[in-house]
Amino acid sequence: MNNQPFLYFRGLRKSDHTVFVVSDGQKKYFDPVFRVNVPYSSGQQVKRQIIESLLRILNREPAPVTFYFDAPKLQEREVITPADPNYIDQLIGGWMVSLKGGETKTLKRRSPLSISALHPLHPLLSGLNNESITFDRSDRPHIHKVIVRNENGEILSEEEINKLLAGSDRSLSRKWIPDNTRATGLFVYDIAIDLRTLFCVSTNKLEPEITPATEENLRNQGWIETKNSFGKCLLAPKTIRDQIINALAKALINWRITSNQSRTFSLMENIAIAISDNANKIAFSIRAELSDATDRPTAIPVIDETSGAYLFLTPLVSSIIPGFSGSADALDKAEQFLINYLNSFDYEKQEFIN
Repeated sequence: MNNQPFLYFRGLRKSDHTVFVVSDGQKKYFDPVFRVNVPYSSGQQVKRQIIESLLRILNREPAPVTFYFDAPKLQEREVITPADPNYIDQLIGGWMVSLKGGETKTLKRRSPLSISALHPLHPLLSGLNNESITFDRSDRPHIHKVIVRNENGEILSEEEINKLLAGSDRSLSRKWIPDNTRATGLFVYDIAIDLRTLFCVSTNKLEPEITPATEENLRNQGWIETKNSFGKCLLAPKTIRDQIINALAKALINWRITSNQSRTFSLMENIAIAISDNANKIAFSIRAELSDATDRPTAIPVIDETSGAYLFLTPLVSSIIPGFSGSADALDKAEQFLINYLNSFDYEKQEFIN
């Protein structure tokens, strides 16, 4: 590695017949090159799962959030966080606090982690399928109650219900569940870590990240005054940095999307991980290539050990790419590599330690 203050990370995962957490069906987008719809999970969702994993490892609570509404229609307004890096999810996840009226300065801290969506390795290596699902209790009609109301909200009698059903094969003890799209395939996610701001909070008064009160509090807690590429800043003490580095390395690898549907659980197991200080190298190392072995376009996954990135392959790699075999401790080695790299940066002098 060239010891650049950026670290790039790519993870390859396999998902089977699952739904990424959504409130309105599986997310998808249209690929204009191969003209197919492909499933994805947003970068915001991936970020949230990584942060939640980080908090769980450290056994810490997230920062409190205050929701503002305007009466009488309860219109949604500001969502305010403390803008305090003492909260791990704020330090790693960033914040923007802007109060109504513009009488106070907006506080903004960009997250030191830039996170992509969990998207297909290639549009032809993922798929969407639908299944018909019902909530069916028609086998025990003597137990389950059916209530039918008219347009005035009045409950119909059993005789009136039978008249409505006359000449129909409709069952009132069965409900069809709509929008049951499932995602399957090989997916990647990319993360860039900016070591310059990973543990630093700017003290710039013109474009503030924190309030004067928070700055004073951090100084009293032993945060170190230093500077990075963006100017003067406060740096988290080494004890805090060490805790976060160990937990962050684990969270980047072991996060999970917890589906909001218990019947669509998928392990979303890790197949390969690539790490480099060069974004191009991780793109080269885990990629897909078109195959001309068939009459129609098909794609095959590729692991390129000559790309220059550090690769960590689990035993599952042999199930999708012939000729490759991984190791059971690959994820542990990737985690330790991340810890060593993050520890090799001198956050106080903003340079790498030889």
